[in-house]
Amino acid sequence: MLATLGSAGLIVSALGAVLLVTRGVSATRSDTRRDLRGPARLLLAGSIVAMGAMQIGLATDDFSLAYLANHHSTATPFPFDVATAWAALEGSIVLWGLVLAGFTWFAYRRYERSPDRLGSAALAVLGVVNLFFFGLMLTVANPFEVCVQAGASSCLESSPWPFATADAPVNGPGPNPLLQNNIMMAIHPPMLYLGYVGLTVPFAYAFAALAISMPGPEWLRRSHRSTLVAWSFLTLGIVLGGWWAYEVLSWGGYWAWDPVENASLMPWLVATAFLHSGLVQQRRNMLQAWNFVLVISAFSLTILGTFLTRSGTINSVHSFTQSAIGPALLGFLVLVLVASFTLFATRAHVVSTSPRIDSFLSREGSFLANNLLLTIYAFIVLVGTTYPLILEAFTGTQVGVGEPFFNRLAVPLSFLLLLVMGFGPATPWGNPDPSLVWRRVRTPAVVAVLLGLVTALALTRNGWVVLAVTLGALVVGVIAGLAVEQARRRTRKDSRSFGRGLQEVIAADTAFWAGQVSHIGVVLIAVGIAFAANLGTHTEVEMEPGDTVFFAGFELTYESPFQEVTQHKTTRGARLTVLRDGRFVGIIEPSANFFGGNTGVSTPDVISHPRGDLYASLIDLDSESADIAFDTSPLIWLLWLGGGVVAAGGFWSMRARKSERTEASERTTADV
Repeated sequence: MLATLGSAGLIVSALGAVLLVTRGVSATRSDTRRDLRGPARLLLAGSIVAMGAMQIGLATDDFSLAYLANHHSTATPFPFDVATAWAALEGSIVLWGLVLAGFTWFAYRRYERSPDRLGSAALAVLGVVNLFFFGLMLTVANPFEVCVQAGASSCLESSPWPFATADAPVNGPGPNPLLQNNIMMAIHPPMLYLGYVGLTVPFAYAFAALAISMPGPEWLRRSHRSTLVAWSFLTLGIVLGGWWAYEVLSWGGYWAWDPVENASLMPWLVATAFLHSGLVQQRRNMLQAWNFVLVISAFSLTILGTFLTRSGTINSVHSFTQSAIGPALLGFLVLVLVASFTLFATRAHVVSTSPRIDSFLSREGSFLANNLLLTIYAFIVLVGTTYPLILEAFTGTQVGVGEPFFNRLAVPLSFLLLLVMGFGPATPWGNPDPSLVWRRVRTPAVVAVLLGLVTALALTRNGWVVLAVTLGALVVGVIAGLAVEQARRRTRKDSRSFGRGLQEVIAADTAFWAGQVSHIGVVLIAVGIAFAANLGTHTEVEMEPGDTVFFAGFELTYESPFQEVTQHKTTRGARLTVLRDGRFVGIIEPSANFFGGNTGVSTPDVISHPRGDLYASLIDLDSESADIAFDTSPLIWLLWLGGGVVAAGGFWSMRARKSERTEASERTTADV
């Protein structure tokens, strides 16, 4: 029953995608309005039915579905049973299709308000992308195959025919233990998917603008909100993924330059560059061709990331098992690149007419520098991620590109980005007077240098930490100085209070100040990473019950081993009392979780405080002793806070631009 229902949902969505393509192309060619509401509704409704069938199967433990027989268990608790829907290859594509159908529906609603050729062409492009992903689900990644030969706790053979006679196992193995060891499994993947899939919308508008030879910033305006949504959720997804790794993987870190981690970082870097250069085109009609290149690249990198995650090409805690989906994704990536850049080349005469930048001391000059650094950063990550795969594919030679390579190049680039970020807000648009820029930067620069000296004298002489504090202070100082300067100008003009003037300054350009909030978040991330990466300490000890060790100012006493058994898992660990300066800090319990098997998933425990974290992970445990690794991560909470602040700036900017459009619409109505 559920196989039939889910398959019907996929077929309906695929039909909606086909109709969206054909009617969208027809509307674009004839410049007349076509019924696109029906196809968009079919697309969305079918995807909801498919995900609904999956969730019903999980709720009712229906192991007649091969996907559930291989990835679900009656013992899987909430919310991990819900998250099982995207815990493996086929189910993750169902979530991808649902999110893509949702973005397509909102693009249709935008088209409904002002139907024209650009909107219909963009919907046709979205239809093509939808057709590809729902086609995957109907062929090589079918989540609703029927189990026709049951094993002891899995499905041995399945059939794509939904009416096939089912032979269901009594129970399944459950999700990968790593995926049911932390609540982030229910949050992190959907956040990433909202980011990944959302970048399809600006790509669709860019491709549509090229297809109909429509220069100008209109495609940017229509897709800007979707770009902000995608970028903000991708930011949250990356930060939450780092937090998840930190809380679950027992190595005390948050980023390992894993290929799939890199696959999420690359589109984020390019999308960040696109957001900045898009503002330049909308404000000054510059960087038009560059914006097309960026948005095509950002979307292509999301397909590359999907390929890396789901093709089985790499071994990673993120990757799914190998299947026939790999060649399909690679083929689609090649198609996107060839079609997009061929179309771009044929329209070069249309998109290369924008004026040149007058001064590199201007706002647009700082945005250009920002763009160059971000794209170089993304290119380095791309090369480091794909070079081993390409080399092995063509020569059979296996090489590793690890953390030293990325850090050697990425760390200096990160500090250069902070430097550009510090000067950017101080530079006006156009061809400014250099003395004005210097006047705005002078005081923040002096304060930043002083803070760097204080850090070197009072805290640490580590160069990276001192540089992070100095440049971070410069960025925040320039932002604060600009806000104070503009607020004082208003107070002198009409004698109002400083607070009132500051409110009016922010209200006058909320989107700009929302961007500055994101910049402050980046500063917090940079400082948090600098402290945690350079000033952290590590030790490994073997302890017996009653033993006490002193580490990084903490007094750690091993009280006893413990074991907790639930229906879902068995937890074995070591319980330690933590004191600092003779005062009780807390209990820390590094452990290992066993999910119905003999292999345990090591689960660290963390005590957080304003100065940083005490991190304990279990290496080995028996009745007589425990091997435990201890780490400190100074100020690592700044990393998590900063990530939230960056995303909050994106969401605030999105809300601000919506308000600005509403006010503009109301003014137009009033004028009429």
